[in-house]
Amino acid sequence: MFASLSRYAPQLLGLLRIVAGLLFLSHGLVKILGFPAVPPGQQELLTLMGIGGVIELVAGTLILLGLFTRPAAFIASGEMAVAYWMFHAPQGPYPVGNGGDAAILYCFLFLYLVAAGPGAFSLDGSRRGRLR
Repeated sequence: MFASLSRYAPQLLGLLRIVAGLLFLSHGLVKILGFPAVPPGQQELLTLMGIGGVIELVAGTLILLGLFTRPAAFIASGEMAVAYWMFHAPQGPYPVGNGGDAAILYCFLFLYLVAAGPGAFSLDGSRRGRLR
């Protein structure tokens, strides 16, 4: 039964990319625009959190659209690795306890997108089709 689902892998990969990009983008919106008004809130641009917010806003948008997906996902993955080791790991060794479980998950999800590509429903796929 599950083997027949393999034919939907590109569409499911595309949906995973869209949802991950949208969620990542939402973190950038909080840090850059203060919207919605939830912690950590709007950050100064020239701080680590502000720079992280810019990366999240730009990379999240690109990943959501499936445009330059692999380089955007590579940068986003690196940001999440840095975020974990700089901000979460010093709080303790256990990811659930130090709040870093989402950073780890984002890091490896984006690393997977670097290898797998954007999947279906992407501007990268549309551009590739036009270039041929």
